[in-house]
Amino acid sequence: MSVLKKVLYGASALALMSGMASAEISGGVVKIGLLTDMSGAYSDVAGEGTIVAAQMAIDEFGGAIGDAKIELVSADHQNKADIAANTAREWGDTAGVDAYAELVTTSVAMAVFEVAKQQNKITLVSGAASSPLTNDACIPTGLHWTYNTRALAVGTGGAVVKEGGDSWFFLTADYAFGDALQKDVTAVVEAAGGQVVGSVKHPFPASDFSSFILQAQASGAKIVGLANAGADTINAIKAAKEFGLVAGGQKIAGLLVFLSDIHALGLDTAQGMQMTVSFYWDRDDASRAWSQKFFEKTGKMPTGVQAGTYSAVRHYLQAIKDTGSDDTDTVLAKMRETPVNDAFAQGGVLRTDGRMVHDMFLAEVKKPEESTGPWDYLKVIRTIPGEEAFGTLEESTCPTK
Repeated sequence: MSVLKKVLYGASALALMSGMASAEISGGVVKIGLLTDMSGAYSDVAGEGTIVAAQMAIDEFGGAIGDAKIELVSADHQNKADIAANTAREWGDTAGVDAYAELVTTSVAMAVFEVAKQQNKITLVSGAASSPLTNDACIPTGLHWTYNTRALAVGTGGAVVKEGGDSWFFLTADYAFGDALQKDVTAVVEAAGGQVVGSVKHPFPASDFSSFILQAQASGAKIVGLANAGADTINAIKAAKEFGLVAGGQKIAGLLVFLSDIHALGLDTAQGMQMTVSFYWDRDDASRAWSQKFFEKTGKMPTGVQAGTYSAVRHYLQAIKDTGSDDTDTVLAKMRETPVNDAFAQGGVLRTDGRMVHDMFLAEVKKPEESTGPWDYLKVIRTIPGEEAFGTLEESTCPTK
């Protein structure tokens, strides 16, 4: 065979393979629908940054798989389950969306799970935290990527109890996420011989925490656990400082704290706080390189929710590329057999209950004099192995595992 014929044959074979791959992708387009909080309590944690992160994953594939273009659509769910469910249903039924992504806020994720179950579509959950998403509330196509309330309880709750924090009072966001976080931390505290002396639920979202902080002070608990997140955590910590809670001898345990929260609070207020994180931008060379690209696009370093969104979307697209198909069962099988190795996680494993198991990190907020500048806020003091953080598959109560 002449050199020219070999070149032509090779080009024809590549074109044929590309055409075959595209033929297996429904509608000739891979479309991802991202639902997030663009304007509410979780907008800094997730929000616009998750759209940027998802697009960064898409860009790594050149915006296409074979001849099939990759499209990203997004919407603000406003932390309302009905808005999220209605949008997802419309996207899946009439707009050709193949998978749903991000879904910060547990009530939103659970509502979209119901839609995705009916449509047999993959859901890539990053922001929602409740451990029931891979237990009693699991669905066959629901994937929980970034963290959950059990991992947060094992990390922060376990560390605080070991340091003598054996009596707790909870300030809890009044919806499914807050309930799950308080329940999981309570189990860790009581297993270690501690006790919960009381709790109070606050509206989600809330701006005035004065009455709740006064109840926490009156409880006499050594630890005031914040079973909330985002703007609620920031407002609670500010109120605690205003009322002298820490100065009075009690300590605050922020159970779901993000880099964006520390940035908003400042090191003077947040220093010394321990927190469990799924991702920290300055962890290693890969996280630093990816985070710098994110910073160039947003002017901020990424939160774990944003990095987790990137990772989940990237892994989903890689499975489509590897199989040449966007068929749900085919893609899920490939995602489960392929380890997750990227800027977010190394050696991650996607289980049959939907849990993506990866290492978590116990971190401490630096003192102002320890920081070299903006975003240099944390020091990682312990790596929490994946199964220790998330538990084993045998412990999962997911009926479809």
